[in-house]
Amino acid sequence: MSDTTNTNLGSRDAILSVFEGFRDELDDHNDRRERLIKHSRDVTNLSKKIIFLLHRIMTDDASEGSGDGGGVGVGGGGVGDRSRALKAASKGREKLREVQGMFANVRHELTGDRFWRYQRQVSPGLQEYIEALSFAHYLETGKLIGYEEVQKSLSDDQGAPYFPLPLEDYLLGLSDLTGELMRYAISAISRRGGRTKAQDVCVFVRNCRADFEVWTPYFKDLRKKQNVTSQSLEKIEDAAYAIMVRSSEYDLSPDMLDDIVARTVSFEHGNGSGRKRGRDYEGEDGPDE
Repeated sequence: MSDTTNTNLGSRDAILSVFEGFRDELDDHNDRRERLIKHSRDVTNLSKKIIFLLHRIMTDDASEGSGDGGGVGVGGGGVGDRSRALKAASKGREKLREVQGMFANVRHELTGDRFWRYQRQVSPGLQEYIEALSFAHYLETGKLIGYEEVQKSLSDDQGAPYFPLPLEDYLLGLSDLTGELMRYAISAISRRGGRTKAQDVCVFVRNCRADFEVWTPYFKDLRKKQNVTSQSLEKIEDAAYAIMVRSSEYDLSPDMLDDIVARTVSFEHGNGSGRKRGRDYEGEDGPDE
C-alpha cells in the first residue's frame, strides 16, 4: 500500500513538474512577445519622427533660402536643394543610429529561430525603419537603397547581423517610401525648381511600382500596398500635369515660371481655392498609417 502511494505521489510530482515547465515557457514567451511589441512601437515612433525631420529640413530650409537660386531636386542638380538634401540625410542618419541601437539591444531576444517566431511583432517597427532609412538614402543619392545595405545597417561592427532581414519587410518598407516621396514632391512643387523635382520623383515612383509588381504574387501585403503606391503616383502626375499645362500658357523663362507657380499655389491655399486639393496631398494617410 505504501509503495503504491509513493509511486502515485511520484507520478503526480513528475506531471506537475512537466506542467510547471510548460507554464514557465509560456510565461517567458508572453513576456518576450510583450517586450518586442513595445520595442516595435518605440522604433515606429522614432522612425516617424525621423521622416518628419527629413520633410521639415527640406521644406523649412527651402523657404528660408528661397532666394539661393538652387533647388531642382535630388536628381536635378540644384546647388541649394542639393545641400539641403545632404543636410537632411546627414541629420536623418544621426537619428537612425539611435534606431539601430534599439535593434542591437534586442538581438539577444531574437537569436536562432526566435526571430521567425516573433517576426510579426518585429515587422511593424522594422518596416517603418526601412521607410525612414530609404527616404534618407533617396535624399542623399536619388536612388533606392539596396537589400544588402539595409541588412548592413542592422549588423554589428564585425558585420554580424542582429537578425536576418526578411525580403517581405524590405519590400513593404520600400513600398511605404512612395507615399513619403509623394508628399515630398507635392510640397516642393510650389518652390523654385519644384516642377523638375516633381517630374523626377514621378519617374522614380513609377519605376518603383513597376519593379514591385514582380513580387506581388509572393507577398499578399505588397499587393495591397501597390494600390496605395498607384494612388500616390496619380497625385504626383496630376500635380505635375496641372503645373505643366499652366506653365505652357506663358512664354517666360523657367525662373519666372517658378515664381508664378509659387505665388499661384500660395494664393490658392491662402484664399481657400483648391483647399480640397491641398488636403488631398498634405493630409492623405500614407501606406504606413
